[in-house]
Amino acid sequence: MATTMTGMDRRKRSINPLAILGELSETRYWMYLLLLPSLLLILAIVLYPTIYGMGLSVREMRLNRPALGTGFVGFKHYVRLWGDPVFWLALWNTAIWATSALVLEFLLGLVAALALNRELPGTKVLGVLILLPFFLPNVVAGHMWSLLLDPRLGVINDLLVRVGLLDSYKAWFADPTTAMAAAILVEAWHGFPFFALLILAGLKGIPSDLYKAADIDGAGPLAQLRLITLPMLRTVIAAAVILRVIGLVNSPDLLLILTNGGPGRSTQVLSLYAFQTAYRDFNFGYAAALSVVMFALLMLFAWAYIRITRAHED
Repeated sequence: MATTMTGMDRRKRSINPLAILGELSETRYWMYLLLLPSLLLILAIVLYPTIYGMGLSVREMRLNRPALGTGFVGFKHYVRLWGDPVFWLALWNTAIWATSALVLEFLLGLVAALALNRELPGTKVLGVLILLPFFLPNVVAGHMWSLLLDPRLGVINDLLVRVGLLDSYKAWFADPTTAMAAAILVEAWHGFPFFALLILAGLKGIPSDLYKAADIDGAGPLAQLRLITLPMLRTVIAAAVILRVIGLVNSPDLLLILTNGGPGRSTQVLSLYAFQTAYRDFNFGYAAALSVVMFALLMLFAWAYIRITRAHED
């Protein structure tokens, strides 16, 4: 009887969940078990929509023409992209939009971060004020600047006329020669705190002894910036540039509010073109093809930028 009870106790102990978890926690598989919920979440909200969008790009889906069905069309949409003049114009405008806004945001963010790193009186309050534009949603910032630059009631037009820089109020977003530049300035104002925040965090990690040694060697502020600050911030800058380029390429909301791609197509970018194709023309298959091309270009840019950055580090 004692032998039988001992066998039953062993079987109960062998199927005890807590005992099993205790034994598992001492193995390398415990790490994978802890990562499983996060992996499932990533698969659900990242991988599945991405794969679905790629699949949609090779299917027909036009909500305003249901008779076409949703069948497989292969590379029909991609072939159409190759001969679409709006696509090539939007691609060129995207390059101008992302490059110009990125350069301005980086320069403004670098200057702001260097100023805030001085630990002068009032820098904490100034730091909060500098971050305010980035906290504003794109919709709010777009409507605010559309009013500031309004051709009839805009405050900025009024100031420029009063100081003599303009003869009359100007419709900045209605002129093809100024619409893109005005939109880039608005985006730079809205996005430069992103660089300022990350660069300031990177500056806090640079040892002050490096600057003291540079002072002893006679290096001026510009030499210290070129030889110490920028090289030490290379990793931070690389991450910030990649994240900001992704944000600039994928976010059409500011241009949608300010210009809606116009006048004409002078401010038409790929993300806005994809948005209008999907929600104005209801051609989700073609819009998905545009999105896949944007995804591929961003992946190529990120890969090339990382390779170049690592080459400079080596």
